[in-house]
Amino acid sequence: MPPSAQRLSLRPLGDTGILAYLPDEATAVGFAAAVRAADFPWLIEVVPAYASAGVFFDPERINLAGVRKALAKVRPTSVSAAGRTHIIPCCYELQLDLDRAAEHTGLPADKIIEKHSTHEYTVYAIGFCPGFPYLGYLPPELTGVPRLPSPRLRVEPGSVGLTGRQTGLYPLARPGGWNLIGRTPLTLVDVADNYFPLRVGDRVRFRPIDRSEYERSKGNRLPT
Repeated sequence: MPPSAQRLSLRPLGDTGILAYLPDEATAVGFAAAVRAADFPWLIEVVPAYASAGVFFDPERINLAGVRKALAKVRPTSVSAAGRTHIIPCCYELQLDLDRAAEHTGLPADKIIEKHSTHEYTVYAIGFCPGFPYLGYLPPELTGVPRLPSPRLRVEPGSVGLTGRQTGLYPLARPGGWNLIGRTPLTLVDVADNYFPLRVGDRVRFRPIDRSEYERSKGNRLPT
């Protein structure tokens, strides 16, 4: 169970890790950034996800008690200092489920696009497939749209989806059950080139584009 909202909770994660539970997502992002900034000589990696962060250490340089003691002194940075802001073009003409989202939210399609594209999101986790960003949280008016009854066998790279309280981007072709409301022309992941521009703590805004700009911008990349 997660800890109370009043304190940090540290629990063992195998022989070389500690799972830190924080009061909320913003604190977890700031905690991870502060751990990286501390540049502990024993630190291998810190991986934040929502209201937690996995801290992995070199057991030949420190023991579990030592890591606990060091982490207990860490003070989270602000979220604004923890990541970068990315503006991602999105063609809302390339969508499959905007009508479904309209049915569940009671909003016309143009209002869904307006609210989705004028809101700023934070990357709270990376998962599902390499580079897939879980972006939170949707404006209240767009929340609550359920997943598709049956997932699609293939969702095209760059597809922008939403479900529940979250929106996200499919960086690679994968099966998926989120409601697709648009598509970006950008390349968001290149595994062979180790290109993963979106990181936990980054912020994302979507910029509406038309079909012609989508075609002109295919394959462009976000700056790393």
